[in-house]
Amino acid sequence: MPQPDHVSALGVPDPAGLDDEIKAVFDKCVEKIGFVPNVLRAYSLRPNKMRNFRAMSNELMLAPSGLSKLEREMVAVVVSCANHCYYCLVAHGQAVRQLSGDPELGEMLAMNYRVAPLEERQRAMLDFAWKLTTTPYLVGEHDRAALRAVGLSNEDIFDLAETAAFFNMSNRMASATDMIPNPEYHKANR
Repeated sequence: MPQPDHVSALGVPDPAGLDDEIKAVFDKCVEKIGFVPNVLRAYSLRPNKMRNFRAMSNELMLAPSGLSKLEREMVAVVVSCANHCYYCLVAHGQAVRQLSGDPELGEMLAMNYRVAPLEERQRAMLDFAWKLTTTPYLVGEHDRAALRAVGLSNEDIFDLAETAAFFNMSNRMASATDMIPNPEYHKANR
């Protein structure tokens, strides 16, 4: 059974009517991965917000950090699991499969990260991301101390918290707009 056949319940602009900067971003996506991620197509409804979203996402997920790219994608999946965000579970689950080379890891994280055979550091990071998502008012110094105990620096903890916070926001936008993931994500890296 195929998923719904729309990008967003709010619609998306005709790509021909977008400004040259956004068209260039879309062209680069097609060149690099073969398609334009639906999150960008959905955000193109508000071009300046798309630019800001993309800049923040790129800073969090691609910039130098004590957290690996895989670890940041793992956080995205675990946060999205807690929030039942279909779009991000599919898209970032695929990224976990690609970066880890393990088609099962993305599935475990999407369903219940606690069953995944993880390093102590990754387990602590994902426990923190889950708690920050589900019960943020309970996060305290003992949680930061647990992260330091597995080797995270204050800068790493900041990056972890910011990544989890960003995906909480992103999940809420995806849910609010009924954003549907690109079908290409489902088949990739299996």
